[in-house]
Amino acid sequence: MDAPRVRVTHKSCTPKTFPCPQCGQLGRRKDTHTRLVRDIAFGEIVTVELTVGEYRAHCTCCKTFRSQVEGIEPRAEYTNRVRDAVIDRLLDDGMSLNRVQQSLQRDFLLDLSEGFLYDCLDWKVRQTDMPAYRQWTLDHFSGTLCIDELHLGHRTLLLATDPLGDFPVAFALVSANDQDHMGRFLKNLRNHGFSPQVVVTDGSNLYPALLADIWPDARHQLCVFHVIKDINNHVFDALRRLRRKLAQKRGRQRRRGRPSKAQLRARKRRGRAKKEQAYFVWKHRYLIVTRPENLNGRERRWLSLMFQYLPELRRLREFVLKIYGLFDPEQSRHQARCRRAALVKDPTFLSDPDLAQALALLSTEKFDKMIAYLPSPSSERVRTNNHVERANRRLRYFEKVRYKWRRRRTIVRFIVLAMDRWRKQRIAKKESTTLKGKPRSPLPSKRAA
Repeated sequence: MDAPRVRVTHKSCTPKTFPCPQCGQLGRRKDTHTRLVRDIAFGEIVTVELTVGEYRAHCTCCKTFRSQVEGIEPRAEYTNRVRDAVIDRLLDDGMSLNRVQQSLQRDFLLDLSEGFLYDCLDWKVRQTDMPAYRQWTLDHFSGTLCIDELHLGHRTLLLATDPLGDFPVAFALVSANDQDHMGRFLKNLRNHGFSPQVVVTDGSNLYPALLADIWPDARHQLCVFHVIKDINNHVFDALRRLRRKLAQKRGRQRRRGRPSKAQLRARKRRGRAKKEQAYFVWKHRYLIVTRPENLNGRERRWLSLMFQYLPELRRLREFVLKIYGLFDPEQSRHQARCRRAALVKDPTFLSDPDLAQALALLSTEKFDKMIAYLPSPSSERVRTNNHVERANRRLRYFEKVRYKWRRRRTIVRFIVLAMDRWRKQRIAKKESTTLKGKPRSPLPSKRAA
């Protein structure tokens, strides 16, 4: 391999007077100092020869101080460009510490220690203004709050996001997932000035009493996705029971040995055996709970074949479609309640034990929370807790990649950086969208010029 190119650049900051970094009072230069600092460049070894001045202070802050060059921290061995490259790989590229070291060694010939990588996190966190972040979230809060918890080993992360504004609002890393910690987290949000109109959660028992106490005027929206998922589990239990009965039915007994061509033709005319039919039904069970608009031509043929093998599946399919109709966003609350009242009294579905358990989930008190989104404007109807769930999955991915980050300080520090990075990306995306939609100013004509 060819030897890497070595390049040396020079930077100097040695004026006769320089302001004190604490109070700004000018000090007079007494000496100069030169040191080497590594910079970043692809496939090159770049060294900055940095010369700074030492100044005698004329204030009570310190005796002497040194000047500082923009982009290089005091007493730093690497420039801020190296630190930014580390943070970008950790936050944007999702690399672990070991992968970051390998990447920077391969691309920029930098041999970084693990302690320096942790130093980069501390350096970036000190630049983050969390009070400004909180004020920004208050100014852009849409009135809808999604809340969920994420289990990280022996700790629990409580997270709140704004689904309409598309940004995380706040978090708390606690030792236990109970009402005391959740209540403290929600009260802190209230004390910071958050007064949501709608709070979206899953079906956990942590939330109803706390939300009624902390935000009595807010509507509690149960996540429709989790509700439908629990109901579909009971539908699959009913399908599993019917499929077993179909597999236990005795069909025509096959002869031992290799079948002849005539027997193969006869078997093809008769169709699949009962066990094969049961296997086909179980393999394509997802079609029973798939919405009609999401079915293609082949899946519709498979669904009709399943009805042919097991006619009892028509009742399950009818039940699923009526469940989807309960949460139609185009209906009114009165229509939804009438549909629910008719569904829970339908004897066709109550005769099935699994469907009866599914209907028990649609109690009057819970159903009012499931349809809390209906009075909201159509542009602000949030029915699910998916926004905060996606944020949790992203944080869980980060936690799995960085499996060594088990200390509370390390986890909190990284989540602070991740939330600040998401906010900046959202602001940049909004500004780019605004610039694209803004009409260009007409250029002056030659005559006007």
